[in-house]
Amino acid sequence: MPAKNAGEELSCNIERMGCHLCPTFLAVVLMFGFEAPLASAQQSGSQAAASPAAASVEPGELLDGTYHNRTIGFRYQVPFGWVDRTDEMRQAASDQDKSSVLLAVFERPPAAKGNTVNSAVVIAVEPASAYPGLKSAAQYFGPVTELTTAKGFQAVADPYEFPVDGRPIVRRDFLRPMGSISMHQSTLALLTKGSIVSFTFLGGSDDEVTALIEQLAFERVRKPAHK
Repeated sequence: MPAKNAGEELSCNIERMGCHLCPTFLAVVLMFGFEAPLASAQQSGSQAAASPAAASVEPGELLDGTYHNRTIGFRYQVPFGWVDRTDEMRQAASDQDKSSVLLAVFERPPAAKGNTVNSAVVIAVEPASAYPGLKSAAQYFGPVTELTTAKGFQAVADPYEFPVDGRPIVRRDFLRPMGSISMHQSTLALLTKGSIVSFTFLGGSDDEVTALIEQLAFERVRKPAHK
């Protein structure tokens, strides 16, 4: 069997992946075809109890190229021509009641051949209760970083505040050199409504990742009127 080229290795057939994965790590794991255990604090299997926190976040809607989520209050403009694989990722997750993929889009079909990074955006939500003692979005990057670096990525810097439209978001950047190309990944995390919402962006350069992040927008937080 011929060796896979770089593009093939960076792509993943989602329909065959994810049966033992939680959405926290789908953005990292499913794109590259890696296997990973569930978060240690999370129950595995389809019989796990439903989480009110995860259940309270609507799945949202992708309409005319823009994803909207009214529960969290954000929208994402999907690049023109990208492939939507949200349903496949949701079905692949073993514990859909506790956590969920909200959006999963790729520059090209995950199974398609190519010699460049298959750029992608994956947005997922989990109950904060899956991580006992979690009090801030920055703490969420403990398990995320452990898994990501175990798969060959390098953390570029410590997690840092990265407000988007006034929302208290935390960001961490990763890099994985692969021969003549490099994978650039940035994950943003928001702790809200008893849930952790993660936004993971993958591209072939920092500029590409930055352009993807710029398509994320939140509703402005309205301040109460003074009497």
